[in-house]
Amino acid sequence: MQAISQYQQLISDYFTALHLNKEPKNLYEPIEYILHLGGKRMRPILTLMAAEVFDVDCKKALAAATAIEVFHNFSLVHDDIMDDAPLRRGNETVHEKWNINTGILSGDAMLILAYQHFEEYEPKIFRALAKLFSKTALEVCEGQQYDVDFETRDDVTIPEYLKMIEYKTAVLVGAAMKMGAIVAETSEENANLIYDFGLNLGIAFQLQDDYLDAFGNPETFGKQVGGDIIENKKTYLYLKSIEFAKSDEKEQLLHLFSIQPDDNTDKINSVKEIFNQTGASQATQLAIKEYTFKAFETLEQMNIDAGKKALLKVFGENLMDRKV
Repeated sequence: MQAISQYQQLISDYFTALHLNKEPKNLYEPIEYILHLGGKRMRPILTLMAAEVFDVDCKKALAAATAIEVFHNFSLVHDDIMDDAPLRRGNETVHEKWNINTGILSGDAMLILAYQHFEEYEPKIFRALAKLFSKTALEVCEGQQYDVDFETRDDVTIPEYLKMIEYKTAVLVGAAMKMGAIVAETSEENANLIYDFGLNLGIAFQLQDDYLDAFGNPETFGKQVGGDIIENKKTYLYLKSIEFAKSDEKEQLLHLFSIQPDDNTDKINSVKEIFNQTGASQATQLAIKEYTFKAFETLEQMNIDAGKKALLKVFGENLMDRKV
């Protein structure tokens, strides 16, 4: 297995070699634009890493890794339209730079392009990749719909929230790893275990994102701290606060999540104080650890050498301790 930076370079070089200089330009230029905004590219890195875990040259998994990244970016283009977001990775979103119709159509094309990358594999592997991809893509859409539904509900439960982040975020992490396993043609048991490893890491990653949104360092987090609070999002922190709060704390929290002041500074500080007072912030940190350790438990069952297990564990620990 290689360093993360080496996987990133491989993916970057592969994307640079992809030529989408086709007509009509207003369909393909937005795709080039979003794909070259970069980002952490965590999901394709996991695909390459998983292939090497099972003793196959990671370059064999580059097409599958690209499919995952193209799909992920397709979902971001459409999410940005739904959220009316002006910026993505510090740059204009596709629908802002072009228009909403272009964003929708270019996103649709990206979904089709993602599937085309599987055509580089022989029929048996193609079928397994496409089957997993279709299941995962549908789950991501279901997760997004749950997220939209939760905006207008006041009775969201913690199990419902965990299911939402599993579908919206974690299944794609699990699928990214399983695709590497499929390309490597490892055993079905190994492929399923590395999926579960990725799934649990993905849930831990999203819970960590929830936590950092409130308590992260603005200089390292890369997004506006308190963004979820400003948008009145019912995150794990919020739901745990409602569960643990005394009646006066609950009343105050419900009030704060019903208003949208011009200056959100006081609102953010008051909500964070309630998160701490109720023990929700500690409960969220505990949940992050629990899901990370769940991932490590599946790792122990995998039929790979101890050195590779150790490297995957370090990767998971770094993810749990991230500040961005």
